[in-house]
Amino acid sequence: MPIIETSLEKESRDRYLTYALSVVSSRALPDIRDGLKPVQRRILYDMFKFLHLVPTGTYRKSAAVVGGVLARFHPHGDTACYEAMVRMAQSFSMRYPLVDGQGNFGSIDGDSAAAYRYTEAKLTALAMELIGEIDEETVYFRDNFDGTQVEPVVLPSRFPNLLVNGAMGIAVGMATSIPPHNLRDTIKALLELIDDSEVTIERLVTTIRGPDFPTGCLVLNTRKELNEMYRTGRGQIRMRGEWKLEEASRGKKFIVVTSVPYSIDKSQLVEKIANLIIDRKVPQLVDVRDESTDVVRVVLELAPAAEPDTAMAYLFKNTPLETNFAVNM
Repeated sequence: MPIIETSLEKESRDRYLTYALSVVSSRALPDIRDGLKPVQRRILYDMFKFLHLVPTGTYRKSAAVVGGVLARFHPHGDTACYEAMVRMAQSFSMRYPLVDGQGNFGSIDGDSAAAYRYTEAKLTALAMELIGEIDEETVYFRDNFDGTQVEPVVLPSRFPNLLVNGAMGIAVGMATSIPPHNLRDTIKALLELIDDSEVTIERLVTTIRGPDFPTGCLVLNTRKELNEMYRTGRGQIRMRGEWKLEEASRGKKFIVVTSVPYSIDKSQLVEKIANLIIDRKVPQLVDVRDESTDVVRVVLELAPAAEPDTAMAYLFKNTPLETNFAVNM
C-alpha cells in the first residue's frame, strides 16, 4: 500500500471537524423543527411505528422500547437510551411529557428510575401531535445505520416543541439552553406571527410573557430583562421557590415551601436547610421536614416571634431555593 504524505495539521483539522459535525447533528443538539435530539426522535418513532404504543392503547415494558430503538435505529448504550425515555416521562423535567410512564420513573428528589425491565410506557396525547401525521408524506426519511429500516429525518410536529418543552445540550463548540414555555401562550404567539410575519418581539412578549417551568417556581426578572433575553437569545432567568405562611395551634407558625426552582434536587435542598438550622446560621427556624406527596410541601418551623421574611431572605441567598437558569437560544 503506497504511503501518502499529509500534514498533521490538515488531518487533525479534518478529523476533528468530522467528529464535531457528527456530535452536533447526530447526538447532542435538538432540531429546531421538532425540538428533539436524535435519540428522542427515534424513541418516539419506534414507539409509534413498531410497538403501536398510542395513548388509547396498552402500556408495554420499557425494555421492549429500549431494545427496539437500539436494534433498529440507535446503536449506542442502553442506559443512555433509557435515560432519554425516562426524562420524556418526568413531569418535573418536561413541561409537557411526551411519554406516559407507568411505574417508578424517578422523582424530584433525585431518585433514579427503576430498571427498564420493571417500568412500562406508551405515548402521550401531545406526542401524537408531534408524530401523528408521519405516514402522510409529511417528512423525508433516510436509511438507518445498517440499511434495514428507514427513519424520519424530523418529525412532522404540529406545535413548537423546542419552545414548549425547551432543550439543553452541549456539543463540540456549540451549546443550547432553552427554557420551557406555556403551550397556550406559545400557540397564541404563533397565530400572531402567521397573521403578521413582521410582528415585533415587543409585541410577541406581551403574549409569551416568560418561561413556564414545570416545577412552578417564580420568575423574578423584570419585563425589560425578559424582553432583552428574547431579543438577543441570551440571558439569566432568576428562579425562586414559592412559599406561604401557615399558623397551627398554640400559636406556632410554619413556612411552607410549595415549589422549587427548575432542575433543583429537592432532597438536597432540604438537607442544606437542615444543616443551616443545625449550625444555627438561621436562628429564625427550629426545624424542617419534607411533607411532599405529588405536590411540593417543605415545612419550616419558625421560632417564637421570628420574622418569616428574614428567614426566607437568608435561605434565598444561601440555598438553591433561589437560583439562575442560563438561557442560550
